[in-house]
Amino acid sequence: MFIRTDEQTVHDNYKLLIGSIVPRPIAFVTSLNEEGVVNAAPFSFFNIVNDDPAMVMFSCVRKPNGEMKDTARNIMASKEFIVHIVDEDNVAAINHTSINAPSGISEIELAGLTTTPGEAVKVPRVLECKIAMECRLAQHVELGHCDMIIGEVIGFYIDEELYENGRIDIGKLKPVSRLAGASYAAIGRIFDMDRPQFKA
Repeated sequence: MFIRTDEQTVHDNYKLLIGSIVPRPIAFVTSLNEEGVVNAAPFSFFNIVNDDPAMVMFSCVRKPNGEMKDTARNIMASKEFIVHIVDEDNVAAINHTSINAPSGISEIELAGLTTTPGEAVKVPRVLECKIAMECRLAQHVELGHCDMIIGEVIGFYIDEELYENGRIDIGKLKPVSRLAGASYAAIGRIFDMDRPQFKA
């Protein structure tokens, strides 16, 4: 079977993308609007894009009328945001922040989450998250239907119980990933494979 993307709807293509590219990590992003209201939302178009300097990206789908969502608009104005990692302990509350709340209403409060001031940015982080990355906007790329936000990570908050010799204990983090529809996944079977070495 071969399906041409230009012969079906955007929604049909979206369903094939999210059903094929799995599991996807989830970025839980906080930002501040001009009145100082905290905006929070999860995004599963998310990944690492550079390590020197450290950079992450997430892509924010626009509203049906083509306007930027609050997260993207806030970041464009303030140039700052925080990316939190979603785990089994906080996923239910973070899912609640995906509610279609009006602008100016903090999803953090609706979800019963707790904030604390950021260290290097004005945006607060969420205490219920074991990992948070404070970011400054590095680049914004308009992709028509989406706004891709690339942020330089200027600092990590990591819960001490996860951190050992510069590494993260995945078993203690218990990250959650996004599948398709209303489905999520926890870490299952883990296996190691060494990278092959070329021998002339």
